[in-house]
Amino acid sequence: MSSWLTNRWYVAGWDSEIDSAPLARTICGVPMLFYRKLDRTPVAMRDACPHRLLPLSMGLREGDSIRCKYHGLKIGPDGRAEEMPLRTEAVNRSICVPTYPVAERHRFVWIWIGNAALADPALIPDLWPCSAPGWTFDGGTYHVACDYRLMIDNLMDLTHETYVHAGSIGQPEILDAPIETRVEGDEVHVSRWMPGIDAPPFWRTALKQPGPVDRWQICRFLLPSAVMIDVGVAPVEAGATPDRHDQGARGMVIDFMTPESETSHHYFWGMARNFDVNDAGFTARMKRQQGGVFAEDKVILEAQQRSIETNPGLRLSAYRIDEGGVRARQLIARALRAEEMAA
Repeated sequence: MSSWLTNRWYVAGWDSEIDSAPLARTICGVPMLFYRKLDRTPVAMRDACPHRLLPLSMGLREGDSIRCKYHGLKIGPDGRAEEMPLRTEAVNRSICVPTYPVAERHRFVWIWIGNAALADPALIPDLWPCSAPGWTFDGGTYHVACDYRLMIDNLMDLTHETYVHAGSIGQPEILDAPIETRVEGDEVHVSRWMPGIDAPPFWRTALKQPGPVDRWQICRFLLPSAVMIDVGVAPVEAGATPDRHDQGARGMVIDFMTPESETSHHYFWGMARNFDVNDAGFTARMKRQQGGVFAEDKVILEAQQRSIETNPGLRLSAYRIDEGGVRARQLIARALRAEEMAA
């Protein structure tokens, strides 16, 4: 059994990544081809010609269809053959390529890799800050050579920021703040409140004023593999609280980990924010800086994956700081068991 759920929506790519040109990307062990039709509707199908299995992503776009670059078999956006290699030969409509349900929401193109009859767009994780009025959102993508659950562990335990991200968002006070972890249905929440501290470099720039601040980090895991992190700082005199904190500079870190294989995944990251929303230059600079922060995580997690593989007799340990990641893994495992029983 794989480590990921199948009857769920996963991010296939940013809305800007998937265009008219074929894009190849392996999702949950399945090689996929993505492109947009002339009306800009996204298409997802298995990336293998049913004739000689050449990747269709190497093919040629013709209208809304794609022609295999080996022998010229033409496949429509519904996955059905439209033209045979010998054009005098009658089209065999039984020749087909598996296609997959897709949807667009929150700046992402989503794909459903399980039973297509269950692909309800209402089940797409609610990444609300990506689309909410008064917020702006942008980000990027990394291919990370590690189990997608290691990234979930990382995002649900921000203690590592003190050491991994010391030059940007990390600070010693993170280690001193108490952590509250709770499970609510199919979600895990980890909260950390840091009152009356000095802001780290990134947040001092965002706040644009000196003085002590109240800082918060509220991590929220959603099945199958999303993590939203409510982060920010507010001047102490603003009176922010763990339940009400829009007074200063507030952002929502958006993370979606789409499995590629058991030891690799596509990491879609970004930040939505409700301050300076019309400053395109600041958005670009923040994206570049955030990309640098997550690149530091990539180095750590890929090294961790290699160490796991070279130490097969050892197992990961869990301490108090790991409770959020442990609870998230438990939710994934429980959902996998339910999915297996239903199948």
